[in-house]
Amino acid sequence: MKNKLHLLKYILFLIPAIIPAQSKAYYVANGGYDTNPGTLDFPFATVTKAASTASAGDTIYIRGGQYNLSSTISLGKSGSSTSYYHLYAYKNEKPVFNFSTQSSSDGIKVNGNYWHLKGIESTYAAHNGIAINGSYNIIERCSVHDNRNSGMQLGNGAAYNQIINCDAYYNYDSPSGGNADGFAPKLDVGTGNYFYGCRSWQNSDDGFDGYLRPSDNITTTYENCWSFMNGYLKDGTMITTGNGNGFKTGGSDSKDLHHNAVLKNCLCFDNRVKGFDQNNNKGSMTFYNCTGFRNGTYNFSIPTAIDSGYSATIKNSISLESQGVTLISGVVQEANTWIGTFTVSSADFVSIDTTGVRGPRKSDGSLPDVNFMHLVSTSVLIDAGVNVGITFAGNAPDLGAFEYGIAQTPTSVEETNSLPSSYVLKQNYPNPFNPSTIIEYVLPKESRVELIIFNSIGQKVAELVNQLQAAGTHRVQWSANKLSSGIYFYSFKAVNISERAVFSEAKKLILLK
Repeated sequence: MKNKLHLLKYILFLIPAIIPAQSKAYYVANGGYDTNPGTLDFPFATVTKAASTASAGDTIYIRGGQYNLSSTISLGKSGSSTSYYHLYAYKNEKPVFNFSTQSSSDGIKVNGNYWHLKGIESTYAAHNGIAINGSYNIIERCSVHDNRNSGMQLGNGAAYNQIINCDAYYNYDSPSGGNADGFAPKLDVGTGNYFYGCRSWQNSDDGFDGYLRPSDNITTTYENCWSFMNGYLKDGTMITTGNGNGFKTGGSDSKDLHHNAVLKNCLCFDNRVKGFDQNNNKGSMTFYNCTGFRNGTYNFSIPTAIDSGYSATIKNSISLESQGVTLISGVVQEANTWIGTFTVSSADFVSIDTTGVRGPRKSDGSLPDVNFMHLVSTSVLIDAGVNVGITFAGNAPDLGAFEYGIAQTPTSVEETNSLPSSYVLKQNYPNPFNPSTIIEYVLPKESRVELIIFNSIGQKVAELVNQLQAAGTHRVQWSANKLSSGIYFYSFKAVNISERAVFSEAKKLILLK
């Protein structure tokens, strides 16, 4: 009998470890109280209270309206690759954090790891609108504007963050205007950060700035991003104290640091000075299917030598209406409008009118549909490119940021509030990727999950998940920074123990360094 009691106590002790905790939802609203339980009917008043209450896997929903704040929102807890903290705008409502009475510091600080922010607006902060100092975070459908330094800055070793479908505009640091960028993965930032579908316009310094101090030999990827009219103020006034570049790939005080920048399908126009700018970056720079239009001096600028062991490559790219390009002889160039037999003019495009580029995003968060810089069906730039691993429609890739006949689809992280009815394994995103990607899957019921990565000859290279998980949508971020380029496969197996049902599926992913 004594042994049975010991066994029963042991089983009861194990139950919390065997049965995963169910995620909870908390709500924040104007008119709420932090003494409330944080429910939809009785919400909290502040994100700070909700964040201190939530556990990994929980979701904090913010109701619409303006929140006037004088102190920073700090998100310091850390989740895991399978259990994020979620901070979301509630349904289609629009929460706006206004920090205009703040005397110092950033508006929102993401110091923890594995946070997913979606649908939030951060404005008038004394420093950065959103500062990301943690890693493996997802910032989606957020806007940062009218802040008194950069809109969104990544630093303090921040690595492998995903910035998806976000906007940064009208950021200005008084009185000089020389530091406020739209998006700034710079200074002491970490590696592996990824920007997709982001817009940056009319920031006093640069649209995207990768200047380093003291980080070295890091990689940042930009895909389907637009940068325009940086170096101009909100009212359209030109400001000469900022750099006024679209994409500044790197640079440093010592002029010897390496920021390896990868840009794909990026559009850069009407910036006060340069479009795609080396600055004094000594690292690798890769530009695939990029379009530079009507920037103040050069559309593409790589005028100084880079270090041995690094490379600069430009392929399938367009330069129109500026001084053109300034490139050192060592830049690898192929199928660009300024080499070979290409002749490019405004007649190659449906429109060179920028109307709509600041317009509202589509309901899925993706960039608005515009005619600007899209190729006409008769353009010689169609099928004139070389294969660089980006999806194309015809016999060969087109030149520039927009492939004729293919609508650009957003990288988007979708969540559902209701339990799913079936198992789903989603395609990883981004794909191809370098060096990190996200894999999502959906469980209709509690299941034992295995998620394993194999190389092309069937060798296991990583085990991402091997545990019992609750019903719902799960997300895993995988970094392949130690692996070589190539095709890999992720194998997913879910066992519903109660019904003895097994679901399994595998998908291909491509690591392109």
